[in-house]
Amino acid sequence: MASVRWSSRAGSPGTVQVQTLVLGLLLATLVALQRLDVGWRPMVLWLLGLLLGVTLYHASFGFASAYRRMFVARDMRGVQAQLLLLALTTLLFAPVLAQGSALGQAVGGAWAPVGLSVAVGAFLFGVGMQLAGGCGSGTLYTVGGGNGRMLVVLVAACAGSFWASLHMGWWQQLPSHEAVVLADVMGWQTALAVQLFVLGLLALLLLRMARTPSAGAANTGASRRTWTKLLSGPWPTVVAAVVLALGNVGTLLMAGHPWSITWGFTLWGAKAAQWLGWQAVSSGFWQGDFQSGALAGGVLDDTTSMMDLAIMLGAGCAAALAGRFAPRWDFAWRSLAAALIGGLMIGYGSRIAYGCNIGAFVSGVASGSLHGWLWIAAALPGSWLGVQLRPRFGLLN
Repeated sequence: MASVRWSSRAGSPGTVQVQTLVLGLLLATLVALQRLDVGWRPMVLWLLGLLLGVTLYHASFGFASAYRRMFVARDMRGVQAQLLLLALTTLLFAPVLAQGSALGQAVGGAWAPVGLSVAVGAFLFGVGMQLAGGCGSGTLYTVGGGNGRMLVVLVAACAGSFWASLHMGWWQQLPSHEAVVLADVMGWQTALAVQLFVLGLLALLLLRMARTPSAGAANTGASRRTWTKLLSGPWPTVVAAVVLALGNVGTLLMAGHPWSITWGFTLWGAKAAQWLGWQAVSSGFWQGDFQSGALAGGVLDDTTSMMDLAIMLGAGCAAALAGRFAPRWDFAWRSLAAALIGGLMIGYGSRIAYGCNIGAFVSGVASGSLHGWLWIAAALPGSWLGVQLRPRFGLLN
């Protein structure tokens, strides 16, 4: 079946990039000024979101693709970059979380129960991100970069996450243990040393398992030129890991909690459902103080929602700077089916697992929460299964 192609062009390709960049910077500035009226912390968080979007796009820092390359080609570079991100974020988080406050406000980690819902949700997320072609953060930066298929994934993820929120009471009744935080068990210095040791061992294990890169290492040359192409990219994944770790601790200091992604999906789905006539009073989950407050406020009033929007806008500006912003639809029906199914799975899975690859895995592990380790232990088998399913939808591995 022939694919459908749509392309948005206003004049020459260069004109499209300039127009996109100017509009993006104007919008980013206007929102920053509006956030400043609310307070300096929201403005800083908006700017951090923009930086995270630029970084994710320029480095193509993905989790789904990294796991796929690991399973298919034993290319461990993407996963090794994730381990570096985890180690740096853990190192930065530890003293801040031990203090319990920073810059005049209380701070807390991404702590969640260790239970069956986390394992099931992470497994679903693992399958879903391979069918979708992106994780939580990957969906945002590719949508911002103009990928029409990933917009379908995002809409489906919002629907799936909202759907899961209606079932949270049932999932929370399944066997689980209250959050286990390593710093509470063994002291924060020992917990930090243990986590860094484990991450180091994993890095060595991946190094031994890796197949020596050959032609696939062509991106290395581009990475070496990155220092002269800071604005247009590409960026080395090592540089991206450092920036993302700094952005996460910046979020912790400004918002009082670590960086997260998919709560924004849940909120957007609920707002859409409310617009269509759904009544929040029908759901116990949405009667909670935090949830009802977020639902009553604007999309920029919630930190995660605001930063998600900033990530997409930052990625759009980065795509324009790289000369690659060209929104189009170019996929067959099987690819569309995978986008819908995958999006629903990452949305539903992330909600019942208390987060995605960022909120549950990176921020959870860096916070010393065992649910973060459970998340990745369940997500990897799911990702493997998703890789096996991709050819059935006409997707290449």
